[in-house]
Amino acid sequence: MAKTIIRRALQTIPVLLVVVTFTFVLTRMIPGDPAVTMLGPQASPDAIETMREKMGLNEPMLQQYASYVLGVLQGDFGYSYSYNGAVMPIILSRLPSTLMITITGLVLAILVGIPIGVESAVKQNTAFDYIFMVLALVGVSMPIFWLGLMLVLTFSVNLGWLPVMGMGNAAKGAWDVVSHMILPCLCLATIPAATFARITRSSMLESINADYVKALRSRGIKESVVIWKHAFKNALPPIVTVLGIQLAGAFAGAILTETIFSWPGLGTLIVNAVNGRDYALIQGVVLFSAVVFVFVNLVVDIVYMIINPKVSYEGGAR
Repeated sequence: MAKTIIRRALQTIPVLLVVVTFTFVLTRMIPGDPAVTMLGPQASPDAIETMREKMGLNEPMLQQYASYVLGVLQGDFGYSYSYNGAVMPIILSRLPSTLMITITGLVLAILVGIPIGVESAVKQNTAFDYIFMVLALVGVSMPIFWLGLMLVLTFSVNLGWLPVMGMGNAAKGAWDVVSHMILPCLCLATIPAATFARITRSSMLESINADYVKALRSRGIKESVVIWKHAFKNALPPIVTVLGIQLAGAFAGAILTETIFSWPGLGTLIVNAVNGRDYALIQGVVLFSAVVFVFVNLVVDIVYMIINPKVSYEGGAR
């Protein structure tokens, strides 16, 4: 297993290099001059030229790319002129806010989606199964930005039950923070919950129709024990794989969610960076998100090998 983990970790290096290259090229394709955006349209040509020189934009493109890659290898992700600080500390300062709604939304999705998937498999072809699978299909198909706007319109504008802007203030009490989290977390949890329900149902149907489950039932073992201790355990590998994908997806989906709800996390940070033509900050957030995505997938592979020892990434099934 150790060799497999090392091999998988080494495979992430070219992936991250491709991410760095594409992000670097695409940021340079954004319309507008970062120096003009930073100083304003009324700035003199000399001031703009000085700012471009300060930002390193007068250097040849390949030299800019080489300098950026060398800086990243040394732990230097550049300097954000729009926030007047090093990129990585800015990202790390916003990370807890993003993790707060991402992890909460994912936990909510697990607590709702997996039990529904198990119950739908147990009650296959019943009204419960049909209703919740249709709802799951709707949930998977629903655009996250549309869902966010509908939540705002329903619970904030029409009903006035929940706030919609910002993340609240802990000094005003825990409820102020929690109330600001409800809508963003619901928005982030909907698609993963629907996905978990569908994948869990599909995986559980294979398990509960297996011969060993029939044998356990014939021995008079309690149905809940058969379902949750035996069948669900063998249905876990596909669910774990989807969990890793959904975690990375929820992290990326936070960009839209945070923008809709003005949540001060990485999502709003990168939107502000794009609007401000802050190349270093854009590249830093994208690269950081890519590292999170790759790391999560590596952890999922390790967990998959632990819960399903029959799988060997060296050469297929043992």
